[in-house]
Amino acid sequence: MKIEDFNFAGKKAIVRVDFNVPLDENGHVTDDTRIRGALPTLKKVLSDGGSLIMMSHMGKPKGKVNPKLSLSQIVKNVSEALGVDVKFAPDCANADKEVAGLKTGEALLLENLRFYAEEEGKPVGIDKEDPAYAQAKAEMKDKQKEFAKKLASYADCYVMDAFGTAHRKHASTAVIDEFFSKDNKMLGYLMEKEVHAVDNVLKDIKRPFVAIMGGSKVSSKIGIIENLLGKVDKLILCGGMTYTFSKAHGGEIGDSIVELDKLDVALNVEKMAKENGVELVLATDSVCCTGYDFKTFSVKDGAQVKVFPSNAIENGWDGLDAGPDSRAKFAAAIEGAKTILWNGPAGCFECDEFTAGSRAIGEAIAKATAEGAFSLIGGGDSVACVNKFGLADKVSYISTGGGALLEAIEGKELPGVAAIEK
Repeated sequence: MKIEDFNFAGKKAIVRVDFNVPLDENGHVTDDTRIRGALPTLKKVLSDGGSLIMMSHMGKPKGKVNPKLSLSQIVKNVSEALGVDVKFAPDCANADKEVAGLKTGEALLLENLRFYAEEEGKPVGIDKEDPAYAQAKAEMKDKQKEFAKKLASYADCYVMDAFGTAHRKHASTAVIDEFFSKDNKMLGYLMEKEVHAVDNVLKDIKRPFVAIMGGSKVSSKIGIIENLLGKVDKLILCGGMTYTFSKAHGGEIGDSIVELDKLDVALNVEKMAKENGVELVLATDSVCCTGYDFKTFSVKDGAQVKVFPSNAIENGWDGLDAGPDSRAKFAAAIEGAKTILWNGPAGCFECDEFTAGSRAIGEAIAKATAEGAFSLIGGGDSVACVNKFGLADKVSYISTGGGALLEAIEGKELPGVAAIEK
């Protein structure tokens, strides 16, 4: 079922949204991007003449009630964005009274799903090494199904519109669907856009296809990198990964981040790239610092900043961004691309001294997009870069799901999508 073809008139719809928005110390929303992203789906339910039930998680309460992670704090924001006075159910598993009183055109937000361990389906308070863990896990699976059944009982139809959690087999994303017929469960507009964007990158490829993978560790991206090597024409690897590749060739990297147990992995990536005819682009120079505070994202008093070759960094210096030669290489590699994927910054972009590498990538992507390329930006830091540099409206698509996007790129099935499409 497609949401566009479904008529919600006279029906109660339960929609899994991703309202895991950032809050300040006073519980005020600091970025409502995820709330605004859900509006097309939510407004469709209401405009059709349906009743709307929204469910989401916030943070990681691990099966315990935590007032600091209560969704009651965002009711005002959701109400303002949606244009209706949103009601609130303080217990997501016992909301029968609130649901029963819901009239056509009204909206209800359920309390944090993760206040119940059944949402994630993981036993709480028992170690995985404990002999009793297997039994506890089996029992929790049954409880998870009952929890999903309870959520499903509130509504006539189910809409999955939380791409950020689509890679998790949670009660509200990939179990609840079992309690609705195929004609009464569907992806929301946001999910459809996300799936279409991933398909554009991985299935409907226009060449040249350039992928940019940043971040600190090769180990966290190796599955994605290996999958991309069979698809891309050029692969730019930047960020902290630079120094593991430099070290693998005997380079001097000073105090830069490195995974000494992944040197063979780096060399194998280079080997696979050569075998697949992929142009691998690595940073040849780096902007380095003698004193960077990773907690405050700032240069310490008296610290020096200097450019070194990425394979000849002196002791006491930490590589924190791509140097001028590398930035020119990255921009040249992106120029003329028709499909672009960017995940992970080129450096510690939070600090103004080390934004140039990420900015060069972002501006090159914006230029290529203006010339007809399809560009997909995903992952919290990459999205933060695009927003910081004022490029959000100059790329094709910004994904709302970091982990889900990466697993989709890696070629893994997303339970939240499969639950609807199977």
